[in-house]
Amino acid sequence: MPAPQVADVLASCGAYVDVWKFGWGTAYVDPGLDAKLRLLADHAVLACVGGTLLEVAWAQGQAEEYLAWAREMRIPCVEVSRGAVPMAPDEKDALIGRAAAEFLVVSEVGSKSARERSPAVDWAEEVARDLRAGATWVLAEGRESGTVGIYDDDGGAREDVIAAVADAGGIERVVFEAPAKDQQAWFIQQFGPNVNLANVAVAEVLGLETLRLGLRADTMSLSCPAPAARR
Repeated sequence: MPAPQVADVLASCGAYVDVWKFGWGTAYVDPGLDAKLRLLADHAVLACVGGTLLEVAWAQGQAEEYLAWAREMRIPCVEVSRGAVPMAPDEKDALIGRAAAEFLVVSEVGSKSARERSPAVDWAEEVARDLRAGATWVLAEGRESGTVGIYDDDGGAREDVIAAVADAGGIERVVFEAPAKDQQAWFIQQFGPNVNLANVAVAEVLGLETLRLGLRADTMSLSCPAPAARR
């Protein structure tokens, strides 16, 4: 998305966006990154680089160089994940702690592979570990497809996993990836209109805000209580 388009988006719905994520490694090759970072700062929207870029740097033994680049670009927030490359829990702990010394850290839990369906207890343990290591928020994986991680193959919520994640981290510090409208509505109905949701397409930001306010049929019960039964 070119910087002028980012400016238009922020002008129309920046008030409803807390974090703007530069997915996977796009920030590293984006010639308009500096202009976008200035726009986001002007609108008090936190810029965050996707975790895959740090995973690649870590796998290459270049994690410190990555952090130096993020510091030079004045990126305020980085994501730490282990969904694409093999990384032991203690190695992730150390990476979160190192990054948290300079940046706000969003950690991510869950695999990007549909073949890996970890049990709820494993999710809960990793959420708790990440927060102890220094993460500010923990992001529950769902990807753009909405069919991995906290979702089944059909995009339905894995309710036991989601409940375990919420209990382990506290609903204020957990962020659920919810790319689809039905998924967003489900989380709002389960946890209330202020639930933290991510992986929301730019074109869907206003639509999500109407879901939060009960201005869409899927969540209208939030704004229009059911009428009392006639006697």
